[in-house]
Amino acid sequence: MGSHLAERLLTKGHNVTAIDNLSTGSLANISHLRESPGFNFVRGDISDEIVLDRLTSQSDIIIHLAAAVGVQLIVERPVYTIENNVAGTEKVLRSALRYNCKVLIASTSEVYGKGHKFPFSEDDDVLLGPTNKSRWGYAASKMLDEFLGLAYFHEYGLEVVCFRLFNTVGPRQSGQYGMVVPRFVRKALAGEPIEVYGTGHQQRCFVHVSDVVKAIDRLALEKKAVGNVFNVGSTEEISILELAEKVKKMTESKSGIVTIPYEKAYAPGFEDMERRVPDISKVNQVTGWKPSKDIDEILRDVIAFEKTQN
Repeated sequence: MGSHLAERLLTKGHNVTAIDNLSTGSLANISHLRESPGFNFVRGDISDEIVLDRLTSQSDIIIHLAAAVGVQLIVERPVYTIENNVAGTEKVLRSALRYNCKVLIASTSEVYGKGHKFPFSEDDDVLLGPTNKSRWGYAASKMLDEFLGLAYFHEYGLEVVCFRLFNTVGPRQSGQYGMVVPRFVRKALAGEPIEVYGTGHQQRCFVHVSDVVKAIDRLALEKKAVGNVFNVGSTEEISILELAEKVKKMTESKSGIVTIPYEKAYAPGFEDMERRVPDISKVNQVTGWKPSKDIDEILRDVIAFEKTQN
């Protein structure tokens, strides 16, 4: 997402500085940007307050995308997940306050937890699972990020905008930590079994990364967005089993489709949501944004990209 956002901002004439510790990112994603005028890459961590202070002092807006990513990583490394999310956001906000730098905080649909009111609206009540399930630690950490960001807005007047992402996919996405679309596509192209976790009946809404970065760009410049939380996603639903079948058909793959119980894919007692669909009326009303690409366009782009990697 960072590489696509940098592309868009550079095209619009902005100067862009990206910081990444490359724990889940890749230099290959920005190789085409390294020589671009106005682009600067820093290999570092937002926990490094000296580096963060220097970069913030040179910036007008921080778009905070740094976080633990992927269900598999969240389950396997709960300490890293919680500490990285919460402490990282705290450092970003402290640095931003020092230089009065506007902050956009990337959050997640995970904060809706076990919600059963569809579509999910930003003002809905939240029901999370028990503390002995690490998945909910991730959701709680991102909720705390939102609470903290909005607290900085209310108490100190810092310009903060939070946006909750719903299954962002597209070219350059890693499948290393369980991201379903690149994982399915790579298996299909290799002729290997496409592994669907759980029953496959769980429904999700996938949004193209190019649409997401347009939403972020608009939120960054819209004064009415400050002090608010926004859903950013698609409202087009598809079951994971249907997704696997669509990937198989579009790649003309001979791969079989198999279901893997959650306890084997992740951990015993793993909980998942049957449905997750956003209400995007708020972001549309404030910025005019809505997604432009459907699931077929998304898959065509991912398949085309993955073919270039083989």
